[in-house]
Amino acid sequence: MAAEKLGSRPVDRILVTGGAGFIGSNFVHHVVRNTDLSVTVLDKLTYAASREAIDALPEDRVELVVGDVADATLVDKLFSDHDAAVHFAAESHNDNSLHDPAPFIQTNIVGTFTLLEAARRHDVRLHHVSTDEVYGDLDLDDPKRFTEDTPYNPSSPYSASKAGSDHLVRAWVRSFGVRATISNCSNNYGPWQHIEKFIPRMITNLVDGVPPKVYGDGLNVRDWIHADDHSSAVLRILEQGRVGETYLIGADGERTNLQVVTALLRLFGRSEDDIEFVTDRAGHDRRYAIESGKLRAELGWSPRFQDFEAGLADTVDWYRRHEDWWRPHKQATEAFYAAKGQ
Repeated sequence: MAAEKLGSRPVDRILVTGGAGFIGSNFVHHVVRNTDLSVTVLDKLTYAASREAIDALPEDRVELVVGDVADATLVDKLFSDHDAAVHFAAESHNDNSLHDPAPFIQTNIVGTFTLLEAARRHDVRLHHVSTDEVYGDLDLDDPKRFTEDTPYNPSSPYSASKAGSDHLVRAWVRSFGVRATISNCSNNYGPWQHIEKFIPRMITNLVDGVPPKVYGDGLNVRDWIHADDHSSAVLRILEQGRVGETYLIGADGERTNLQVVTALLRLFGRSEDDIEFVTDRAGHDRRYAIESGKLRAELGWSPRFQDFEAGLADTVDWYRRHEDWWRPHKQATEAFYAAKGQ
C-alpha cells in the first residue's frame, strides 16, 4: 500500500480514538473511501458507540481495539505502531455532565493527557477534535461568530473538560514540540448518531408518528454541519494544517431548533404546527455560530452539503433505512426524557 503524505512525512497507518462513535465512525468511513490509509480504531464501546458503524468496513483496512484512551500502557503501544492519530474520543452529552461530571474529566482531560504523552514519546502527528461549546454562547441578536481568537467561556462540565483538553494540547505543542493541531466544530448531524441527540430523536419520533419535542421556546440556535463534511475538514487539517494551529469547522448552517424541526416536518409531509414544546434543558446555551474562513482560505476546504435541508433529507433517508439499528434503543431513550418532562 502506497504511503500518503501528511505534512512532509509519509503515513501508512493512523489511529482514530472514538472511531466507533458518531463523528469518529463517519471519519473512518471517509478515510476508507478517500485514501489508501489503514486505520486502527481505539474505542471503549460505551453506550454512544456502535460496533455496527465500522463492522461493514474492510477488515484489511480497519482494525478495532476495544480500550480506554486513559489506559497509558495500551495507548503507548498503539502510538508506537502508528504514524498519526486523530482524537475524537470524548464524553460529550451536556445533560449527562450535569448529572455526573467525573467521566468527563477522566476521558476528556486525563485521556487527552495520556495521548499527548504517547505522541511526545513516539513523535506521532496528532489532531485533537474539539467543540465550539468551549466558547460559551452568543446572544441571539449578536452578529458575531466564534473565531480562533474567541476567548474560552465554557458553561457546563462537558464544555469545561473540552476546554481543558484544548489547553493541554497547546501546552504540549509549545513545551514539548508535539506535532499537534486542534479543530473546534459546530453541531454535527448525519448517520450513526445516537437517538438521544436532537436531530435523530426528532427523526425517529416522526418515523413513529409522534410529534417532535422542542425544548423551551425553540429559539436556541445551532450551527449545523453534516458529519461527512466535518470528516473531510479533519482529513484536510491532518494533511495540510500547520502544527500548533487551531481551525474552526463550520458550514454556515445556523438554524433555530424550531427551524430544524419545521424542516423535518416538511420532509415527512406533516403540518409545521405539529410540535410539542417541553421543559427546557438546564444551562441551555442560546446560540453557537462558527466562522470557518481560516480553514477555507488556508487549506482550501469547503463543505459538500452546503444546502442544510439536502443534508437533512439525506439523514432522514439513512434513519429510515437503518431502523433495525436504532429501534432497540428508542423506548429507553424516550423513558429517560419523559422522566425529566422532555
